[in-house]
Amino acid sequence: MSLQFLSPTLPQQKMSGMRFLYSNGVVSCSPDAPPVTAFLESLPGSYTTTRTHENGTTLLFWERHLKRLSNSTRILLNSNPELMFKANKKIPLLFSPFSVTSSLKWESRIRSLVSNSLNQVLPIALKERSNGEELAVTALVSGDIEKLKAMKNVGGGGDDDNGAFQVLDLHLHIGSYIPSVFGIEESGAHLALVGRGRDLADAKYSDWVRLRKPLEKSRPPSVTELLLSNDGDRILEGCITNFFVICQRDKSEAEGKYLDDYNNVNSVEVQTAPISDGVLPGVIRQLVIEVCHSKGIPVCEVAPSWEKHRLWEEAFVTNSLRVLQHVETIKVPQPWESLESKSFEGISWIEKKFQKGIMERASTESHPLNESI
Repeated sequence: MSLQFLSPTLPQQKMSGMRFLYSNGVVSCSPDAPPVTAFLESLPGSYTTTRTHENGTTLLFWERHLKRLSNSTRILLNSNPELMFKANKKIPLLFSPFSVTSSLKWESRIRSLVSNSLNQVLPIALKERSNGEELAVTALVSGDIEKLKAMKNVGGGGDDDNGAFQVLDLHLHIGSYIPSVFGIEESGAHLALVGRGRDLADAKYSDWVRLRKPLEKSRPPSVTELLLSNDGDRILEGCITNFFVICQRDKSEAEGKYLDDYNNVNSVEVQTAPISDGVLPGVIRQLVIEVCHSKGIPVCEVAPSWEKHRLWEEAFVTNSLRVLQHVETIKVPQPWESLESKSFEGISWIEKKFQKGIMERASTESHPLNESI
């Protein structure tokens, strides 16, 4: 799959115009509909977000998003079903986890559930959007506790795939999205390391929107994304992005760490934390790794170490709306324990600034990563 389109645009979150909601077969549209953050806070479940491209003609990497949504739903039902269902005092969640299998049948069911619903609302949203706008599309799969109550022997035994699918609802949120031009001055991200990594990072679920709110108290002014680490040194990811650095290679530690052997012809490598460290398996994250492999760019799945930040030549973040955004600054608290302060004013920060980056230069120069992404 060609990734060539990623270079011309570097979107930032500028939602405007009408918003469209789909829930239980009903489509509604209103400029007063909740923003996507409020939408996610109001419903439990697994979700994925992508956007259109080329004047609304394409949903970016939609098949990959559907596959991840299927996996997230299965993981939550099997391990943390309380994240799929909205509990209340009158209806406690007194049932065992499901035993949904990882199968093509399950994935096909989730794909059909989402696609059939999207076909009802997306044409309406495309017709109403303004010129120059794309659409941000969020699909959320949630458990219906009333359907769950009506079923017997849902958890444990029987065909859990069938039982689980019968208690699922699909909700969609679609809003307009205006991409920014890639490579313009001051279009980069400003990051700050403010908290510990998330639990159950292998699934994308809506409750994370609520769980990450306490981190906001440590956000310094002008910071556009918050980074996570469990020890103050190894950086895992951002709250809504995956994090990469382009780092000078430390040949003394090279053995056994590289995903491919490129005969040490490159002086730098791309680093990002592995999924096993507890980071979200981002769609764009995986694509970046695949492009690096195809272009012979050394890539190492290891959490970038702040202790070695002087070796970092560039950094960038990825997600399905921003796609790929270069980093201008990173702030890290000193000491790490100072994050226990009530607000950012009580924290001393060390800042790393990046010069005009490889991603920015690539808007006018030929670069193998840019040409594919």
